[in-house]
Amino acid sequence: MPKSKRSKVVSLTKTAKKDRSRKEDLLKQIQESSDKWDYVYIFRIGQMRNAHLKTVRNLWKEDARIFFGKCAVMSKALGASPETEHRLGLYQIAQRLKGQTGLFFTSYDPEKVIEWFDDFKAADFARAGNVADRDVVLPAGPINRSSDPPEPFPHNMDPQLRTLGLKTSLAKGVPSLTSEHVVCRKGQTLTAEQAQLLKLLLIRMVTFRVGLYARWDAKTGQVTELRPDDEDHLQEAGGEENEAMSE
Repeated sequence: MPKSKRSKVVSLTKTAKKDRSRKEDLLKQIQESSDKWDYVYIFRIGQMRNAHLKTVRNLWKEDARIFFGKCAVMSKALGASPETEHRLGLYQIAQRLKGQTGLFFTSYDPEKVIEWFDDFKAADFARAGNVADRDVVLPAGPINRSSDPPEPFPHNMDPQLRTLGLKTSLAKGVPSLTSEHVVCRKGQTLTAEQAQLLKLLLIRMVTFRVGLYARWDAKTGQVTELRPDDEDHLQEAGGEENEAMSE
């Protein structure tokens, strides 16, 4: 008689070894980067979107190395105290790692780096918990997406629009409102339904941004503050969770 699968014991030893190996490899990569590059910046992200972070990685792949994720791992690699720091002054960077924070290693001219990140922005769709930056009111009649030129929704989208709170009917095969509908008001915290409707309407309300907060100089071991740690200019609500990652 075959053994029951319910009584089968599954060992987690291999998984634990894999996680430990990955962590050790990441520690090594961060330390090697601090030996290779002239500067390391602390950055934080507003409105985290993995796709946009990947774009930043690709644009800098020849001139920089980016690590973003678990602060405890990155801090351990750099050394969180003068006694354990990997290189002179790095403990000051390690102690600043918190929240959605990453490390940006490069030898590129500091002024050009700061200018590049100040200019880089990417509009994206809001999520539940984000705050509406404008009023969105749909007039009675055919419902159009905010494209250029505006396009009506196909007839098969009518059931989904109804589930999101719109009172619609099909007029010549086009989902149409029987009366004006307020999607959101400026300053309102968005619900999941409102965020989904705004996405269907192609209305973007948030901006992905990367803020640089401090810079370590390999030649001097000194850390320059670029922006106060408590300055929350990026509006980080609605971000994605990430494990420590590098490319």
